[in-house]
Amino acid sequence: MSPLERFERYLAGEQGRAAHTRAAYLADAQLLLDYAGETPLTALTAREIRSYVRQMKLKGHDHRSIARRLSAWRSWFRLLMREAGYVVNPLDGVRAPRAAQKLPRPVAVDEVAGFLEHLDGDAYLELRDRAMFELAYSSGLRVSELVGAELANFRDDGATLLVLGKGGKTRQVPVGQAARVALTRWQAARAGLAQPGETALFVNRLGQRLTTRAVQQRLAAWSDKLGLPDRLHPHRLRHACASHFLQDSQDLRATQELLGHASIATTQVYTRLDFRHLAQVYDSAHPRARAEADEPD
Repeated sequence: MSPLERFERYLAGEQGRAAHTRAAYLADAQLLLDYAGETPLTALTAREIRSYVRQMKLKGHDHRSIARRLSAWRSWFRLLMREAGYVVNPLDGVRAPRAAQKLPRPVAVDEVAGFLEHLDGDAYLELRDRAMFELAYSSGLRVSELVGAELANFRDDGATLLVLGKGGKTRQVPVGQAARVALTRWQAARAGLAQPGETALFVNRLGQRLTTRAVQQRLAAWSDKLGLPDRLHPHRLRHACASHFLQDSQDLRATQELLGHASIATTQVYTRLDFRHLAQVYDSAHPRARAEADEPD
């Protein structure tokens, strides 16, 4: 029985795969045979497999299809090791390529400022939302950090806030002046709203801690009310804080500390955002950027 026939029997019998799934897996197995050519399966190494992955990427295959093929090949070799005496699985240690990181659409400073300035009103919802979104933008908070903020965690007369980030790590973030003004107004309203013993900085109409979903819904509602072309969401405010801070400071390490990133590689996405902004400005402003630049007389 050939390796391919073994795989087909395994998928249909032991695995009980549907016909279309079997067809896809067998096509993936045949692709490996095509790549291998005259090289027997028993002689394949992880180096060859990685070479095939590079070939697939060059041919435009996306990360999902490559990951599926690697999974099919891995299952096939496990079967062959179990039933056909194969000694090595060349897929061990071979990882699928990561998905290309999508950059968030940059939000201009004026766009954020205009949005925040229009969060007016003296009702508790308006006061809370203005304070909440001013703080999110001021300090680059994740939505989980926003709803997890405690009233007692302000330091230095409200100039800094202790937040609980990912992995249970705490960090102290600065709070901007506009956010401090909004927070002062909100805390006066909160005093008559929060349930006894409630420690959350931001509470709902029942006086209880807000949920992340509630924050997302409020930001979406404000986006619709103000007629924004693109809905804002909490993470876009965090992105805006990071990119604006980095543009002015040019300090990647400080941006990493502000956001609470474990790795600076995560923070480096904002340098790519800056470059994209630079490229857009260059294309619109530099006289030699246009395809049909005026020739000198």
